[in-house]
Amino acid sequence: MGDGPLAGRVAIVTGAGSGLGRQHALALAEAGARMVVNDLGESADETVDAIESAGGEAVAEHSSVADWDAGAARLQLALDTYGDLHIVVNNAGITRDRMSFSMTEDEWDAVVAVHLKGHFVAAHHAAAHWRARAKDGHEAPRRMVHTTSESGLFGAPGQTNYGAAKGGIVTLSLALARELHKYGVTSNVIAPRARTPMTANVPSMAPPDDPDAFDTFDPANVSPLVVWLCTDDAADVNGQTFVVGGSGIFLMRPFSHAAEIRTDRRWTVDDINGRRAELFSATDPGIPPFDAPSF
Repeated sequence: MGDGPLAGRVAIVTGAGSGLGRQHALALAEAGARMVVNDLGESADETVDAIESAGGEAVAEHSSVADWDAGAARLQLALDTYGDLHIVVNNAGITRDRMSFSMTEDEWDAVVAVHLKGHFVAAHHAAAHWRARAKDGHEAPRRMVHTTSESGLFGAPGQTNYGAAKGGIVTLSLALARELHKYGVTSNVIAPRARTPMTANVPSMAPPDDPDAFDTFDPANVSPLVVWLCTDDAADVNGQTFVVGGSGIFLMRPFSHAAEIRTDRRWTVDDINGRRAELFSATDPGIPPFDAPSF
C-alpha cells in the first residue's frame, strides 16, 4: 500500500468505523496514506485491522469529534505515530430527526455538536498545525474534505438540526478555503449519496436484488472522489462542493444573486412591494425547489 498517489502522507478520518468513513479510510490507505481512524467503540479497531491486513498502516482513536481537547490529542497521535498530518476527512455524524415543532433542545444540540462543531474541532487543530509548519518553512500538500448532505444543501423537513449543521459545513469549508490556501491547504465538501447506518431504512437505497448488478448506493462509490481531492492532481480544487455517489459526481454552484433592485434613497415598504416583479423576475417567490441532481 505504500506506493500510491498518497504515499508518505498521513490522514485522519473521523467516524471511520463503519459506512462511508470506513470506506474512505480503506481507500486512502490503499492509495498509500497512513491512517488515524477515529470512531467510538471497537469499530475503529476493526477498520484498523482491515487496513493492516491489506498491508497498510493505521492506528485507532476513540474520542468524540465534538471534544475540543480530544481533537488536539487526535492530532498529536498522528504526529507522535507518523510525524506529520496531511489530510483531514471530516465524516462523523449522527441524526436525531424530528419536525421543528417537536424537536427538543438536546436533539438540536447533539446533532449540531457532532456535525458542525465536530468539523470545526478537527479543522481548527489541523489548521493551527499546518500554519505553524508553513511559517517554519515546511511546505507540504494539505487537504481537508468535509461532509455535507443534500439535506444541508436544499433543506429537508424533519431535519432542521441536521440540515442546518450540514449547511453550516459548506460555509465553514468556504471560509477555511479562503483562510488557508496560502499555506497550501485545500478545503472541499462532499454530499454523499450512499447507503449508511443513517440511511439504512431508506427503501430506494436498498441493495439490488441481482448480486451482479451495480450497487448505486454502495458507500465505496463515494470514496474515490475523496481520494482524488487529496491528491496532487486536485491541488487547484478548493472551496468546492460535490454531490457524489454511484449515480454520478455533480459540482454544485455556490450561492449567487438571482436578481436585484436598486435605489438612491431609503427603501419604503411600498417601494419594495411595487418592484417585487423585478426582484423575482428570475424565480418564484415561494419556497425554492428541491433542485437536486437527478439520480
